[in-house]
Amino acid sequence: MSKLIKTDNEYKEWIGELKQRIRQSQIKAAVKVNTELLRLYWSIGRDIVRLKAEAKWGTNIMSQISLDLKEEFSNLGGFSETNLRYIKRFYLFYGQNQPQVGAKIKSKKQEVIQPQVEAEILEAIFSIPWGHQKHIITKAKSTNEALFYVQKTIKQGWSRNILINYMSANLFETEGKAISNFKNTLPALQSDLAQQTLKDPYNFDFLTLRDGYLERELEDALTDNITKFLIELGNVFAYVGRQVRLEIGGDEFFIDLLFYHLKLRSYVVIELKTGDFQPEYIGKLGFYVSAINNEMKLPQDNPTIGLLICKSKNNIVARYTLDTANLPIGISEYDLNHLFPKDFKSTLPSIEEIENELKD
Repeated sequence: MSKLIKTDNEYKEWIGELKQRIRQSQIKAAVKVNTELLRLYWSIGRDIVRLKAEAKWGTNIMSQISLDLKEEFSNLGGFSETNLRYIKRFYLFYGQNQPQVGAKIKSKKQEVIQPQVEAEILEAIFSIPWGHQKHIITKAKSTNEALFYVQKTIKQGWSRNILINYMSANLFETEGKAISNFKNTLPALQSDLAQQTLKDPYNFDFLTLRDGYLERELEDALTDNITKFLIELGNVFAYVGRQVRLEIGGDEFFIDLLFYHLKLRSYVVIELKTGDFQPEYIGKLGFYVSAINNEMKLPQDNPTIGLLICKSKNNIVARYTLDTANLPIGISEYDLNHLFPKDFKSTLPSIEEIENELKD
């Protein structure tokens, strides 16, 4: 009987839909539990601040609160003294620092009264895991920066490690800052998304290079660290290849790096330059963009985008150059703040050498 039921198409379709509903219900339940937990933490933090607990009952009050709560709720975590201090910081960070809209004003003294954090902002704050939230309130320099990472986490579904990587790379300061001509060369929606996608500068601190490195060495280092490079570019980029060969009119050409943007649905050609930006670089990059449009782009793909990443640029020269280009191109710099030479590791003793030294 069970075998016959499992071969019935109507039953298979219904059971598949039922499983999906159960999964969605589990996800919603997990989100609700997390939301209620953060609401609880918010209320605890608010009470600690409003009661001026440490001033009223002494500096050891956090330890006492922790002991009392653990005694009553021994099966629950989250009431350690350390976490209680994070909870207080959580409320202070958003509850007192957030710029407010529609503040109430006293008619006589014109004194601004700080209103509550708006409901929609709180909803977003309570929607991400506590581990994410602790990292954000510890590392963010302002509530605007914190809310930027909160929204990104919600929209992109970032894990904590991905969040840490993007915060370390200072995405808040760099996203959408590349100089481009997208507004003039792409439809409005695609233009906005493309602009948000590109950063300036890109952080390549994860690379190990010698002084006076060449463009090919930079390309080698980036492809050797392709996972970190993709994190720096953004999690919507898919790697296609390096030194991608094109045959045009019987001549061979090679593109430094080629990616595909999953949301833009378009190829992204990347050219690397180890020196200052030069206007002639745009002509070569534009040729590659046009070649991909004609040789690789499918009818369902959007127009190919070019990205020139150079060591430095004069922004005025870059803007004037892009005014003459009719293909979508962006120009960014890259940073190597902590450049280590390739032979750095070779100057350090190996584990075996250390063990032999200890034996001797």
